[in-house]
Amino acid sequence: MPAIPSERRYRMLSTPLAPIGDVQERERRIDSQYYVEGYASTFNDPYVLWHDSWNGVDYTEVIDPGAFRDADMSDVIMQYDHEGHVYARMSNGTLIVEPDEHGLFIAADLGRASSSRAMYEEIESGLCTRMSWAFTVAEDAYDRETHTTRILRVKKVYDVSAVSLPADPNTEISARTLNGEIGRAYKEFVRHRNRQNNSRALAAASIAIARSKFRKKV
Repeated sequence: MPAIPSERRYRMLSTPLAPIGDVQERERRIDSQYYVEGYASTFNDPYVLWHDSWNGVDYTEVIDPGAFRDADMSDVIMQYDHEGHVYARMSNGTLIVEPDEHGLFIAADLGRASSSRAMYEEIESGLCTRMSWAFTVAEDAYDRETHTTRILRVKKVYDVSAVSLPADPNTEISARTLNGEIGRAYKEFVRHRNRQNNSRALAAASIAIARSKFRKKV
């Protein structure tokens, strides 16, 4: 299924960001007292984009190991929830974003500004534990039997973000990042859900009107 290259997508990974205390056994990629690292994405690790409760189907996505071979990662930034302050960036040496055998690895120095140090403290204290990343797709493929989209080539990585809570893929806002067969299936799911909700609302209104008329007669 053809990808939509201009549409930016956001994905959250359950693997947590790790502060310096959790990575001392490995060599740090950046010399900083405010060092964090983690994975923005992992390869061949399917994750559920949304669950179709009407049909009992999980629509999943998976990142191919070769997805980043031609990706534009010229100046990725690190943010919080994909907006607001820039806490680290590749162009000034405070952020590393690169694929390895496991996935898209990130390492960051959060010691250059007071806002970055505050973010480090939130990560260290466990208040902010997850990662998300923003990207566009150059090529993907959809498997109708497994309802899985495989991202074959990423066009550009925009940012990696620390996030407080994972985005709910069943909300309208997150659904804007769904494409192809999965996107069409989700739109049909929403239409079905809305029709069901409208029917329930009309039924509730009819019951309320009938009760009101009965009370007036009594």
